[in-house]
Amino acid sequence: MTEQVILVLGATGSTGRRVTESLRASGHTVRAASRSGETRFDWSAPDTWEAAVSGASALYLMAPDGTPVDPAFVSLAVERGVERVVLLSSGGIETMGDERLLAAERTVRGCGAEWTILRPSWFDQNFDEGFLHPAIMSGEVLLPLGDVGQAFVDAGDIAAVAAEALTGDGHAGRTYEITGPRSLSFEEAVRIISQASGREVRYLGGDEDYIAANGFSGDSIHAAKTFADLRALGDQPVGETVSQVAGRPPKPFETYVAEAAAGGAWR
Repeated sequence: MTEQVILVLGATGSTGRRVTESLRASGHTVRAASRSGETRFDWSAPDTWEAAVSGASALYLMAPDGTPVDPAFVSLAVERGVERVVLLSSGGIETMGDERLLAAERTVRGCGAEWTILRPSWFDQNFDEGFLHPAIMSGEVLLPLGDVGQAFVDAGDIAAVAAEALTGDGHAGRTYEITGPRSLSFEEAVRIISQASGREVRYLGGDEDYIAANGFSGDSIHAAKTFADLRALGDQPVGETVSQVAGRPPKPFETYVAEAAAGGAWR
């Protein structure tokens, strides 16, 4: 029997490396691809695509923020034998008007392979690996989301759902909203991090603060309006996807913070 190969894009990133670790721990053969990983893959360099997809039967599909998922790559992957595609998308993309991810979802749904779409909430790891880490270190987190609760989810839980969707049955044609176990406002989240890290960090959640900090431009005003649309949805509901698909309860935000602080994330 031919060994099944699972191609993981973004394999050095927050979710990709965890998907790789989860699959390998379960005995699956993984081709870990990124611009600087075991297998070179670059969305802007189509000459790297063929070697990445050749012989793969399943694909964890993602692109860095701001980079579109090229339909030509997805078509190539399916032509070369990929039978299952799991796309990392995001929650709230209709409200946020994220045409990049909406287009990626359309591409995957029409690609001809089995597909599953993952729509996670805000990553826990945004605070220690991602775009909010500099804000934590500077002592001020600025996002115009007020006191609306967000169901922050751990990247390890996203990876567990992805790994099951890549290898298990019953996930074809499904779109999974992935959340943590409870909804927290950004102010509450920042307070938990502040207490665990010993850092004084404050949260500014008003439109005026955001626009003033980013300049009174059309772009910042438009961004504030987009966040206002998200805020108008109210507290994000908590779902059961992690428990139902990964077979374990999602990690509490406090547990994530304690582990990140113990690892020196905010020293």
